[in-house]
Amino acid sequence: MIKVRQAEPDDGRALGEIHAAAWEAAYAPFFAPDFAARGVRSRRTRWHDRVAGGTGTILLAALDDRPVALSLCLPSPARPGLAEICSFYSHPDAWGSGVAAVLMTQTLNRLRDEGFTRVHLWTLRDTPQSRRFYAKSGFAETGAARAFDFGEVNLLDQVEYERAC
Repeated sequence: MIKVRQAEPDDGRALGEIHAAAWEAAYAPFFAPDFAARGVRSRRTRWHDRVAGGTGTILLAALDDRPVALSLCLPSPARPGLAEICSFYSHPDAWGSGVAAVLMTQTLNRLRDEGFTRVHLWTLRDTPQSRRFYAKSGFAETGAARAFDFGEVNLLDQVEYERAC
């Protein structure tokens, strides 16, 4: 059974574990091992402050009562009037379970309830699994691209996706 709810302050550890495991599986191969290990560690601890500080809308999805996926949305700083999905991660143990699709539907519903009509996101060009998921979820590439620095001065190409809420 899949349940989606607003994240609460006590969820910081679960959010961090989801983010760290997903980031390690999808992104760590792009970086030097030491930088990747630091990135995984930092992702485990940053969610406590985000939830406590009321940063955006954070949803947490659980599969059979185990937290396995998260989304973080904010009003887009670059695209006035649009929402931005800043983080969307599913623990690798849940890949293929359908939990990400349910979370995306609930994320889009929440954004619509908050008054947004469109949403965009950025993802790495070289992550075909995430790009297939976003396309399957109704997102389309906008044609925009950018180089993004995760902090290692190793610029990685990102592509933008957009859709209606």
